[in-house]
Amino acid sequence: MREKVLIDKDWLFCEDEINAKTPKEKGALYTQSKTERARWGPACKDYIAEEESYSYQYAHNPEKWVTVDLPHDYIITQTPSKDENNALGFFKYKNAWYRKTLYIPSTDKDRRLSLLFDGVATNCTIYVNGCLMKHNFCGYTSFEVDITDVVKFDADNVISVYVDATHFEGWWYNGGGIYRHVWLIKTDTVAVDLWGLYAMPRHIDGDVWSVPAQITVLNAEYSDVSVTATCKVIAPDGTVVASESATGTVPMRDKADIKCPMTVNNPELWDIDTPTLYTVTAEISVDGVIRDAVSERTGFRTFLATPDKGLFLNGKHVLIKGVCAHQDFGLTGKAVPDNIQKYKIQLIKEMGANGYRCSHYPHHNETMDALDELGFIVMAETRWFESTDEGLAQLEMLIKRDRNRPSVCFWSMGNEEPFHITEQGRRICKAMIAHTKKFDDSRYIMSAVSNDPDIATVYDECDILGVNYNLDKYDGIHEKYPNKPIFASECCATGTTRGWYADDSAERGYMSAYDKDASTWFLGREHTNKFFNEREWIMGGYQWIAVDHRGETVWPRLCSQSGAIDLFLQRKDAFYQNQAFWIDDKPIIHLMPHWNFAGCEGDMIRVWTYTNCDEAELFLNGESLGKTAIEKYGHGEWYVPYSPGTLSVKGYTNGKLVAEDSVTTTKKASNLMLRLENEVSANGCDMAFITCYCTDEDGLVVPDACPTVSFHTNSYGKIAGTGSDVSDHTPVTSPIRKMRAGLISVAVKVGEEQGALKVYAQSENLNSAALTIDLD
Repeated sequence: MREKVLIDKDWLFCEDEINAKTPKEKGALYTQSKTERARWGPACKDYIAEEESYSYQYAHNPEKWVTVDLPHDYIITQTPSKDENNALGFFKYKNAWYRKTLYIPSTDKDRRLSLLFDGVATNCTIYVNGCLMKHNFCGYTSFEVDITDVVKFDADNVISVYVDATHFEGWWYNGGGIYRHVWLIKTDTVAVDLWGLYAMPRHIDGDVWSVPAQITVLNAEYSDVSVTATCKVIAPDGTVVASESATGTVPMRDKADIKCPMTVNNPELWDIDTPTLYTVTAEISVDGVIRDAVSERTGFRTFLATPDKGLFLNGKHVLIKGVCAHQDFGLTGKAVPDNIQKYKIQLIKEMGANGYRCSHYPHHNETMDALDELGFIVMAETRWFESTDEGLAQLEMLIKRDRNRPSVCFWSMGNEEPFHITEQGRRICKAMIAHTKKFDDSRYIMSAVSNDPDIATVYDECDILGVNYNLDKYDGIHEKYPNKPIFASECCATGTTRGWYADDSAERGYMSAYDKDASTWFLGREHTNKFFNEREWIMGGYQWIAVDHRGETVWPRLCSQSGAIDLFLQRKDAFYQNQAFWIDDKPIIHLMPHWNFAGCEGDMIRVWTYTNCDEAELFLNGESLGKTAIEKYGHGEWYVPYSPGTLSVKGYTNGKLVAEDSVTTTKKASNLMLRLENEVSANGCDMAFITCYCTDEDGLVVPDACPTVSFHTNSYGKIAGTGSDVSDHTPVTSPIRKMRAGLISVAVKVGEEQGALKVYAQSENLNSAALTIDLD
């Protein structure tokens, strides 16, 4: 039966090109032209091990190899340099090598063996025992390598991976390395193909649904086989609610599809508020013997986009309150632990979002799982807008991997492509759409257009129209395409810096925390939401961006500033602004700024509140400063002469007090504090995400504290990264960090041993902090 083994541990890594010299003898060139072509250098099977081999003789600096665990991003550890590219995060990108020794027992002789790489940045070449196995040309796609024919049994086998990180694929931080998981997959020679179970439910009528399961069976044997496939649909409580069997013949060394259509009556529906997931299983057998079994999660939901009334999920009108996202994490780069990925989605859900755009490539499998589980309307996007063999192969990977997910509602063919307005672009888009429908015809297909969307040729081919920015062109596009639904595939790219309430400061790299129109192109959240609210035919949109991403910036700042959450996963004021705009079932009110402005007594301070209440009233030290009506997608605003004390705001709905918030002037920081933000287990993979902050002698949180703090742990964990200031150029791996605006984020990698993880924070003249995390 199938085994899927995680092989992330104990890879050798060398951040060096290692251009081995070419031997001058014919024999060396003769042997390297055969199947085992890597006979010297870092791809060689015996590299480093045998001092008399070509690999040792012609290698450079073998002592540079170190042991690492995956996921791994070797670029993020650098000190940023102003001399490097600003879009790529001010880092120098180098190429590198990985090697892994893998023992394969003789019990696997009659099985199919493959490696599944979830993601390598950016291009890579895979060798096994010196044999060239695979080139991969995209840093965002997963790929499989069949190693069955080249492995040695009851012996060590060597996987060598050359990473070309200098081949850039985006105008953002690209990172470098094997930054997602790697798996060894062992199956029978007759097995379900990778992502070969397709079972997206379709609504028939009333409470009746079909599950048209299709199983792609791979036959690695040297004769045709007759296969029986048995599929089941399993409810969340474990009840089998449908089953079906079918037979088919799979030609030798080939693949074939077997269809097992099923019917389910009255299922629980998947929804953004109640994301109920079912499991579909498939077993395949030959002559009554089960040869393989797989499962996929899916959900029952209807999804209808209309040109005049917007979007309907399960028949209920829904406005997309979405965010775009990149995949990096400020403290670890592109190598994001699974539990951090889930925490990011939980944070976005807490903000009130119901939509997520995978910009601009397939995101981690674990992120996609969280989107299914928490209930999001997902726009899944491919990286290359190309109808070449490679471009279509990348698109196929995206579709096959994510086509069973109820959260995925849109397939995006590309983003901001110059060809979007050309005849060539129309042809490319048409070919990509046709290719998509070969593997899934149940979603809307679109492309995100930015430049001149009013003359976009690709819109003629798309099911729905995705527009990036360009609010002044929406009405004209809607008039031109009255029968096509429309939404904002990208909007609201307005920059704010957490805790910065002064004017924009280019020398610091900070931007005012108040919402604003950054330009006629990048309009603020208020402006954009009011515009959409006036047009019921707009289905909503996806803000740029959920979380500040590294790169695409200006020195000295290291990241974008358009996020509602900062680079280090701390909430900005924009986070609460989105809550006020997006959350309808409970009162929200948020007051900004803080009230620590020593030396500014009498100066006029701009005070805002974000709220979903009808009215807001501001108080300073108990004295009312006036009540103001709050328009939909607006804010309350006052100018207040600074005086220490307590500034508070009350929110009223229908004349009733329903929400309050306040900020109080504090004394100087006297205590360090630590707070665990996420769930963590002793699995050797998780990362504890911790916030360090300060309180004064009265226990009040000090919002402008700025001490330098040193962090360490006991043996149950290790400091992996720290961050606070988006313009701090100290490498993220440093355990010493200067605090800005009252917060430092700390990432602690946990081990596999159960026990009490202790995290410590120390700073001169402040009381130290210790946090205990029970690992099980």
